Amino acid sequence: MLVHSKTGKWATWAVFFVLFLPLFALPLLVILAASFATNWSGAFPSGFTASHYDAATSGDSLTALTTSLVTAVTASLLALLVGGWAALAATSLKKGAPRSARLGGRAMDTLFMLPVAVPSVVVGLAVLVAFSKPPMLLNGTRWIVIIAHAILVTAFAYQSVSAAIVRLDPAYEQAAASLGARPAYVLWKVKLPLLLPSLNAAAGLCFALSMGELSATMMLYPPDWMPLPVQIYATTDRGSLFTGSAIAVVLMAATLLVLLAVSRIRTKASYR
Repeated sequence: MLVHSKTGKWATWAVFFVLFLPLFALPLLVILAASFATNWSGAFPSGFTASHYDAATSGDSLTALTTSLVTAVTASLLALLVGGWAALAATSLKKGAPRSARLGGRAMDTLFMLPVAVPSVVVGLAVLVAFSKPPMLLNGTRWIVIIAHAILVTAFAYQSVSAAIVRLDPAYEQAAASLGARPAYVLWKVKLPLLLPSLNAAAGLCFALSMGELSATMMLYPPDWMPLPVQIYATTDRGSLFTGSAIAVVLMAATLLVLLAVSRIRTKASYR
């Protein structure tokens, strides 16, 4: 810890709790309390019931949860595939290449970071316009939602893998190459295993962001492919605030469980 004195440590913890509780913990606790409440007319909720979770874990809400999980997993895998491969290509262009190639690598950086530099509703509109006419007519299908989520989260996979590649020790690749290993073998057996921890972290981040995406999804989702954030919005918009809070708790719990499972994955590179 950077603070060594006892007084400084206590002051640091005090500042942490003063900032953490009102900004992060309190809103989540309010949602949790509302999910069990029957009425909330004062400073605190009154009544206790678990019936809101019956609606949150059955019927349309359960279908929406399944939809969100499938969308987030598929979008995360696409993001890792596209973003990881693009990061490898961009890094290769930047290392010891002509100036034109280095400019191409920087252009790839800009291209992949563009979706997070603009509002997600703009990305949703762009996807809607791009895939509403032949030859790629995806409007009204689940794939247009999955593609939009993949575009939005690919930037984080790209940035995570790019940062990890820069930190790799080139001695591993050089040793493999000196022993006669082909570039494809070095990539598959040396570089990718070393990048697995970063790919693991990127997968968790992409999944969490996809699970909570609403703005672009609202513009694209078909009636038979409604993710859980849209279900929460529709439920609270009808005035069912407590049921919407229960569905939000289910969304948070499902996301945290998947992230916990991803964080438990260990690779050989984690111990090096």
